[in-house]
Amino acid sequence: MAFLRFLPALAALWLAACAQPYTVPPTAVHQPMSVRPDLRGEATMATGAIYRAAHTRPLFEDRRARHPGDTLTINLVERTTAQKSSNATADRSSSLTAGIAALGNASASSLGRFSVEAGAESGFAGQGGAAANNAFNGTITVTVIDVFPNGNLLVSGEKQVAINQGDEFIRFSGVVNPNTVTTSNTVQSTQVADARIEYKGSGFIDESQRMGWLQRFLLAFFPF
Repeated sequence: MAFLRFLPALAALWLAACAQPYTVPPTAVHQPMSVRPDLRGEATMATGAIYRAAHTRPLFEDRRARHPGDTLTINLVERTTAQKSSNATADRSSSLTAGIAALGNASASSLGRFSVEAGAESGFAGQGGAAANNAFNGTITVTVIDVFPNGNLLVSGEKQVAINQGDEFIRFSGVVNPNTVTTSNTVQSTQVADARIEYKGSGFIDESQRMGWLQRFLLAFFPF
């Protein structure tokens, strides 16, 4: 009967756990994934004129990203193919025969019992193979979060899509050489250095595809 007194509290805890929203999956892309343009230099030049130096663009300058806060479109054209196979064989054999032809006053019939014969053989054969083929296509617009001294751009961004019972997260970050950016302000993902691409989801559909915590615990402690 004492257990019944704790039943309402356990039910409340269970309902609170069920009401928790789905957590955002962790990420390994460069942080932060978005920054605001630095307008501190404009504050010191408050002249009241229409002309604003921090927002001006020369007439003949293209619209490619070059400053923190600028956006850049990444064309995801990732495709990786890997294949590996290996074979190994090893054989070894040995034999030994020994006997005594003469030993003092012993007769020939008794010496026949002193012969020794031994042999051993061993063999090994192994074979292995692995193959992988992955493709990732799409587009994502990222933000310039830093500009390196040599002019390279550190970009990072996220696209979140809510689909019925779950969320899909597409994340990208990397270092872009401004020379690879086209006049349409796009760049191929294969031209991005230190690229980090993620495609993750959250929701009960994603959680149902994961191993339970108790099963992970048993798997870690039981090697069979």
